[in-house]
Amino acid sequence: MPQDATPQDTTPDSTPKVNGRAYPIIDHAYDVVVVGAGGSGLRAVVGASEAGLRTACITKVFPTRSHTVAAQGGIAAALGNMGPDDWRWHMYDTVKGSDWLGDQDAIEYLCRSAPEAVYELEHWGVPFSRTDDGKILQRAFGGMTMDFGKGPAKRTCAAADRTGHAMLHTMYGQALRPFREFFIEYFAIDLIMDEDGRCRGVMALSMADGTLHRFRAHQVILATGGYGRAYFSCTSAHICTGDGNAMVLRAGLPLQDMEFVQFTRPASTARACSSPKARAAKAASCATRGENFMERYAPHAKDLASRDVVSRAITIEIREGRGHGPDRDYIHLHLEHLDPNSSPSGCRASPILPASSPASM
Repeated sequence: MPQDATPQDTTPDSTPKVNGRAYPIIDHAYDVVVVGAGGSGLRAVVGASEAGLRTACITKVFPTRSHTVAAQGGIAAALGNMGPDDWRWHMYDTVKGSDWLGDQDAIEYLCRSAPEAVYELEHWGVPFSRTDDGKILQRAFGGMTMDFGKGPAKRTCAAADRTGHAMLHTMYGQALRPFREFFIEYFAIDLIMDEDGRCRGVMALSMADGTLHRFRAHQVILATGGYGRAYFSCTSAHICTGDGNAMVLRAGLPLQDMEFVQFTRPASTARACSSPKARAAKAASCATRGENFMERYAPHAKDLASRDVVSRAITIEIREGRGHGPDRDYIHLHLEHLDPNSSPSGCRASPILPASSPASM
């Protein structure tokens, strides 16, 4: 592959014209172009370049500001550091958490590969929280069970309450190697498709100077994240607008499983979010009667049930008039029974909201 196609490669016929004047297009040529620099995008950059492919990464924000940086809770893998665990139990929980709608082949690959991925991150330098004997500390999080649903499992590997931040900075450091080039604050506009419907590259706009750039590539990888900002109540960053999905649709290509939108169950209309570790520390969701209503919906897991179960329970409580506030449109997450001096590893104590204020649930 040439190092970079020159602007002279652009022919007059392929140049868009406005009022008789043409926009200059700057050409680039790579083996692989990755759009997006979050966790998956950076891992794709590392993998492609390690295979000897000249790789470019296009990102509309600086890589360490991608939305992976906002992830607090951790990454699930059946390491078995805190007790018995098995990737099959992890797979069962994931299939069950998807209401049996998930791609089970993909779920199997995810759960079998998770320990290897976590150890890879550890070897790269992610500062995971540790047990007293130096192993990666794991916590019990929502929807995770042992022995196919017979009890809670400690499966979540975390770096305090900044797991995404630690992962993203570490992975960006790994991505800054030869054969990898970053185009930062470049906004991908459209896919370049040939007559046979194959993707041949990406058009992008430099947000610094407004210039248009044409990236030609043998492979284009879209790692553009979700579109949570399509919803009113949302804890996603303002950059989560589904740009990659839109490019795919405009190119006439199909999208699959669009209803599977990742969300955080303690979202509020104020778009605040309580730490997942608060629930792991046995914080209780309470409605107007002061009861932990999750005991009625998930007697064993309670607030650590999978997020679809908890969200559905919250919705039912509010719709049946048991919410808090003048409009009874939110519920409380009670933390006052927890000892602020004995919070779980990495869970920093915060001031307790007064009873009259809507907690982030």
